[in-house]
Amino acid sequence: MGVIASLPDAIAELVRDGATVALEGFTHLIPVAAGHEIIRQGRRDLTLVRMTPDVVYDQMIGAGCARKLVFSWAGNPGVGSLHRFRDAVQRGWPAPLEIEEHSHAGMANRYVAGATGLPFAVLRGYVGTDLPAQTATIKPITCPFTGEVLTAVPALNPDVGIVHAQRADRAGNVQMWGITGVHKEVVLASRRSLVTVEEIVDELDPRPGAVILPTWAVSYVAEVPGGAHPSYAMGYSERDNEYYQAWDAISRDRETFTAWLKEHVLDRVRVT
Repeated sequence: MGVIASLPDAIAELVRDGATVALEGFTHLIPVAAGHEIIRQGRRDLTLVRMTPDVVYDQMIGAGCARKLVFSWAGNPGVGSLHRFRDAVQRGWPAPLEIEEHSHAGMANRYVAGATGLPFAVLRGYVGTDLPAQTATIKPITCPFTGEVLTAVPALNPDVGIVHAQRADRAGNVQMWGITGVHKEVVLASRRSLVTVEEIVDELDPRPGAVILPTWAVSYVAEVPGGAHPSYAMGYSERDNEYYQAWDAISRDRETFTAWLKEHVLDRVRVT
């Protein structure tokens, strides 16, 4: 059931060293505050999973949280590379980073398989790429009915799935709208989950196109206003484009990054 808790308490309960953790969000509703709390709590040896790892994963990798990254596309959207990610892969700083690369479609289908209790997903994908030669979790499979050769990828079942949403009620039911990406799928696929929200309300009034995650599907809910910044929460905040632009210079240099991390993450204790 969706237990209402503070963000520090929820992260302390859910995220352990060595866990597989997915913080999802497709340009919108990215759970950045949760990522920062994981950094503050000093978690190590995590396998991080995300379709589009951007700035918050760059920060978590640079902070030494990650051992492995399972992903499809990585970058600072609209700006360029993730320099902490590149430093870890190319030079092993602050620790070596193993990578497992997929396509967007492959990752989405892996979450769907995990959410529906299937061992793997099948799709027409990866054709014409060299990903199958580089990634052990991409395999050909022959359709038993037509003989067509397709691609199989294993289900994703993270230990912890974390997303951000607009609202939850006091019973732990969650409501989100706008670009929701694979929010629903990652929560249902994960063994345990946390949803950070802009606000907790007495009642969830209907919104066009809204997605409801029922309380029985969610482990914890934490009220974290602005928890998606520098991404945005439709109806609550706008994307901070200047933050993404500034990150390019901050993340290029290890000392500059380390100073930024101390000032903006480690020394900022969140009590909500």
